Amino acid sequence: MQETREQQVQNRFLHFLQEFRTINPQTGESFYYYHEEARIMRDNDRTTLNLDFTHITQTEGYQDLSIIMQTDFYQFEPSFRRAIQEFMFIQHQDVEDQCKQKLYFLAVSNLAATEKIRDLRANKIGKLSSFIGTVTRTYEVRPELLSGQFTCQMCDRIIDNVEQQFKFTEPKKCPNTKCDNKSRWTINLNKSQFTDFQKVRVQEDSKDIPAGSMPRSIDVILHNEKCDAAKPGDKCTFNGYLTVIPDVFSLGKPGLKSSMTTQNQGNNQRGQTQDGITGLKQLGVKDLCYKFVFIACSVETNNNRFNLQKQQIDDKEYTESLSDQDAKRGQQFDDYEKQEILEMKKQPDLFKNLANSIAPAVQGYEDIKKGILLMLMGGVYKTTKEGVHIRGDINVCIVGDPSTAKSQFLKFTCNLLPRSVYTSGKASSAAGLTASVHRDIENGEFCIEAGALMLADNGICCIDEFDKMDSKDQVAIHEAMEQQTISIAKAGIQATLNARTSILAAANPIFGRYDRSKTLKFNVNMTQPIMSRFDLFFIITDACRPFVDEQIATHIVRLHSQQEGAIEPRFSQDQLRKYIRYARTFKPILTHESAQYLKEAYIRLRENDQTSQRTSYRITVRQLESLIRLSEALARVQCDDFIKISYVQEAEKLLGQSILQVDETPKFIDDLEEQQPIQTRAMGIIEEELQQKERERRRQGQKIQLAQDEYLDIVRALTSFMIQKEREMQEEITEAKGVKWEDLAEWYITNKLDQIEHEEEVHQYERLVGAVIRQMINKEKILVVVQDHEDCNLRELALHPNVPR
Repeated sequence: MQETREQQVQNRFLHFLQEFRTINPQTGESFYYYHEEARIMRDNDRTTLNLDFTHITQTEGYQDLSIIMQTDFYQFEPSFRRAIQEFMFIQHQDVEDQCKQKLYFLAVSNLAATEKIRDLRANKIGKLSSFIGTVTRTYEVRPELLSGQFTCQMCDRIIDNVEQQFKFTEPKKCPNTKCDNKSRWTINLNKSQFTDFQKVRVQEDSKDIPAGSMPRSIDVILHNEKCDAAKPGDKCTFNGYLTVIPDVFSLGKPGLKSSMTTQNQGNNQRGQTQDGITGLKQLGVKDLCYKFVFIACSVETNNNRFNLQKQQIDDKEYTESLSDQDAKRGQQFDDYEKQEILEMKKQPDLFKNLANSIAPAVQGYEDIKKGILLMLMGGVYKTTKEGVHIRGDINVCIVGDPSTAKSQFLKFTCNLLPRSVYTSGKASSAAGLTASVHRDIENGEFCIEAGALMLADNGICCIDEFDKMDSKDQVAIHEAMEQQTISIAKAGIQATLNARTSILAAANPIFGRYDRSKTLKFNVNMTQPIMSRFDLFFIITDACRPFVDEQIATHIVRLHSQQEGAIEPRFSQDQLRKYIRYARTFKPILTHESAQYLKEAYIRLRENDQTSQRTSYRITVRQLESLIRLSEALARVQCDDFIKISYVQEAEKLLGQSILQVDETPKFIDDLEEQQPIQTRAMGIIEEELQQKERERRRQGQKIQLAQDEYLDIVRALTSFMIQKEREMQEEITEAKGVKWEDLAEWYITNKLDQIEHEEEVHQYERLVGAVIRQMINKEKILVVVQDHEDCNLRELALHPNVPR
């Protein structure tokens, strides 16, 4: 008897599964790859065989099988499944009955080409294809009837293998010639074949959307073990075939019933019938609508490559030894990746180099890049004995003037991570950020639609124009930012959903530009509860700084002229992803010394907060937790299992430069000269003369008052002069180590001679410049003393190494 084409394909695929061999990378020996796969399927009680498509395309003699799978996958899928069932029976004859009763499925991966969702058209129907998209909605897992066994209620005749046609389908007529039954049937559930079924909604990637077009979406059907493989927000690769199904509404009209066709009984192979779906005679041509559906045989979650899954720490994980953690850590990377990560770890100034690799197209802003890097590293999740979860994610907010590259940081972070969401505060509502409740158009039931924070679960949510959000919308994300959950109680649905995400927000000042004479509270449209939930605040002012402006202009011109060659970060984005993925496997532990220093640092912050008359930002327990999270992130940067005091000091410094810096009062001449009477008293001047000087100082202080902007102008002028002198000293051979104090002050006063009318004003400028220089040395850390002297005018000063040239 001659074999049919289906039988030929089945035997050909079975021969491939039995004969394919590959090299074991660990031992270097050849072995039967799919024999081992069959053993794993039996041990794990799996029914899906994972097929690497490159095994067929790169093996000689199987090119015909490769072409058949690519062009007629839908038609021959039953042949492939029967071949897998026979292959499992041959490999495991001790469980013969189980192999015959099970339904086996085929999962194909590593296809050569990847399609776009909008390119899935009618010419792709039935062909093996692949596409990448973001899951926006998942439905519940339900049972699907593949083939049913029915019993005639009139003659008790049994009809087997009634294939279901997109909905519940009964036999059209009893095969008994003496029976006229056409509608009275009883399904035998124990003899019918069921499988798990789930529908997910997938939206195309934003990079694939043409200009002026709306994003396309498609329904994807998952079966068996692939159910729940994709979660909302996952960016996945779906492999399978495109098909068309009738519209559910048309098929579901009252009085219509689908029935199994009885024509062409001799040629009932899949895809060979000529009658199509029956039971639709009452529908007109205009009423019968078809739609595209993608049947996925495999799902690959791209997030797994850069895994930002949070390590939920329980009692068992606390008891794990460091050696056990190292063993688990090594299983996630191959030898090449381990070697590359270890080489990165050994480099000097690792923290600085990693931070400068964040948004390399943006010049400067090293502190902001460090903050974003620590946000990507994250802290350690903790769970108390009572079951209370303590977040480990770090939230960062950037407040700045227009054109200060805020959105560039958000875009880079969003593109760096596969599971990230970018949204705008003005165009987003509370339901769009958290979750909303909709009525399902198919069954009329209420269901939950995931918002931006839910889609960014275990990732990053970038919110631009955060200050433009309405106050009611800001209140909606309070729970998501601290407890990292979203609670819903509406339309009969009461649920608590996870939103374990870090938030990177950007905001503009209320008045367009940041007013340094006011506190942060009066510069941004945010409530106090929202502000306390951010771990780091960064203030960017678009001040005129000649040396910085020159660097930015040079960088932008080089970027536009050389394009790709202008950006040469120390680490590439792929290296950055690998290192962050590796560093997040560490769970650093606080040492006794670090814990003691943390308590002292928190007490200092509270004391400074109490003495300050400003109420723009209150230091609360949340800032102590922020210090802990930042310290843990710094330990992860260094791949350290313990939190050292240096990490806590760096975290305190970063917190002070971000949050506490915005609480500074405007600088007046009295504040800068406050230490002069104390020095005078130490020199032994009598009390009467001291009081007279104090009265004179106050009298003069009423005339000369140094505001914040004036102070910054003096600092910029002195810094520019120091940079110029530094360049001159490099070109000339001189024994001087720096610039004398009196030369620096004399240069500034000389430039102000045209504004000086009286001799008293000269003394006022001398006191003013001297106070500013002391401020630049002691607090701002812009200048350093390289040659000390008893007379301050003879001290030699130089720029701090961290000051940009």
